[in-house]
Amino acid sequence: MRPLPPRRPPNPFRSPLRGPWLTSVLGTVLLAGLPVLFVTGLLSYAAYNPDLARINDKTPDKGLLGFYLFSWPTHPYWLYRLTQGVHVTLGVVLVPVLLAKLWSVAPKLFALPPLRSAGHALERLSLLLLVGGGLFEFATGILNVQLDYVFPGSFYRLHFYGAWVFVGALLAHTVLKVPIAVRTLRDRGLRAELRTPLERTRPEPRDPTGLVATDPAEPTVSRRGALGMVGLGSLALLLVTAGQSIGGPLRRTALLAPRGRNPGTGPNGFQVNKTAALAHVRPQDTGEAWRLTVRGNGRTVRLSRAELEAMPQRTSMLPIACVEGWSSGDQRWEGVPLRELAALVGHHTDPPGVFVESLQPAGSFRAVALRANQVRDGRALLALRVGGADLSPDHGYPARVIVPAAPGVMNTKWVRQLTFGATTFTTDSGEPA
Repeated sequence: MRPLPPRRPPNPFRSPLRGPWLTSVLGTVLLAGLPVLFVTGLLSYAAYNPDLARINDKTPDKGLLGFYLFSWPTHPYWLYRLTQGVHVTLGVVLVPVLLAKLWSVAPKLFALPPLRSAGHALERLSLLLLVGGGLFEFATGILNVQLDYVFPGSFYRLHFYGAWVFVGALLAHTVLKVPIAVRTLRDRGLRAELRTPLERTRPEPRDPTGLVATDPAEPTVSRRGALGMVGLGSLALLLVTAGQSIGGPLRRTALLAPRGRNPGTGPNGFQVNKTAALAHVRPQDTGEAWRLTVRGNGRTVRLSRAELEAMPQRTSMLPIACVEGWSSGDQRWEGVPLRELAALVGHHTDPPGVFVESLQPAGSFRAVALRANQVRDGRALLALRVGGADLSPDHGYPARVIVPAAPGVMNTKWVRQLTFGATTFTTDSGEPA
């Protein structure tokens, strides 16, 4: 009886599709999308005006990483809706490309021996930061969009520092790999490869990259088919995500929207980030006894809602846009311009910034600081009504702030106090803000 040949351990990396060409194509797509993702993320952080006040700064001690921060503008009014919508939608759309790229380089991640030299050790470290940083950024971003704040620390801090680590590793990797990718794509044309059917699909020639399988299996899909599946996955995610930012009829297709696609009817029938109940704002807090306190220049004015309604009113068409990527579309807000409220305490010309405090007893962004340019914009209101109706409790009754181009959490709901020209930010309880 002839002895059986020794069994070789199963090799999970036998796909004939793996090789420098497929990895280069996927890497090129990521190289086009990731810088846009990074820049829009930095813009999102700048929109919170974190260098203005401690209360706005969810990423303290950022040091040199905050070199780019600038005064967030109010023009165009849809700026944050655009930048954050692009950031979230593009991040979701790139997920299939990222996973395919990791699949294509999987043999390199598990190559043995793990460390062959000091140079190889540095390369492996950069690869660890690149892969780990990429997975961390995408995972935390998507979890934040879908589940809100589920992290054991500040999402803003984790995501901000993680982005810089990931981009640093990406730059190092790009410097090392771009020459190889350019040469690979030049030698093996995209058009010719996309015309190659399954029956003519062959493994790439062996090369020093180590991506090509040493014992390739028979192909079950062509490279054209593999790229098509990745593209269809990205397209499907685009269709079930983008509507939350674009709005209109497409909102009904936003199956992955973190807020309901059908949030109700009537003037207050649009998306809510946090309800009054969730914020622990009680009906008795917003009843007849409620007063707005306006401070500045050593003066204090207290106004009832009826007194606010008796002041000159202005209408602004503005959206609510949030960090999770969703936006409400333009709503017709009515209320008192912030600059008119500043005039009540002596700031008649060139009013300064304002410190806004909410009835919300605890939680992030229950108080925010707004810049002078935001106060001076005539569209910035202390809103009392929306769509011709009083604000609902969930939309901030009896009064809320609405500012052009500001993130949703900066448009404070259930406002109880405005302090114009504040240089220190402390709540009435003495808690540092």
